[in-house]
Amino acid sequence: MQIKKNIKPGKVNYLIFFLILFLSFFLNLNSNSKNINEGNYTDIKVLDKISSKNILIKLKNGEVKKYKDLMIKSMKCKNSEFDDNPEITAYLQVQDLTNKDKDDVYVFNGWMFSSSPSIRPFDHPVYDIWLVNCY
Repeated sequence: MQIKKNIKPGKVNYLIFFLILFLSFFLNLNSNSKNINEGNYTDIKVLDKISSKNILIKLKNGEVKKYKDLMIKSMKCKNSEFDDNPEITAYLQVQDLTNKDKDDVYVFNGWMFSSSPSIRPFDHPVYDIWLVNCY
């Protein structure tokens, strides 16, 4: 006849189990929040100051789009985490093709904000750019 012993798991095993469970939950939550806020496409409006006409341009992040004398590239765009006051930010690079002396110099290279474009203004004598959407 064999005697069976009841073996109770130790406190260390419970601690390790809950630690692994907590870390997996935290890492999964952190990776999901980045995917919600970042977009793959950026919408901008370009105003031609001479003709007073504006056009909506859809940019895929990482690709270059030519509009008249401008080469526009959206590197990254993000939506805000807060729903009550939405903020759209995008990292844009704009190059003026009429300036032959400085081919590699950008007219604008930095973050643009939808709610307050005056923080980092786009200064150009012919064109004006506004950030509209990120999706």
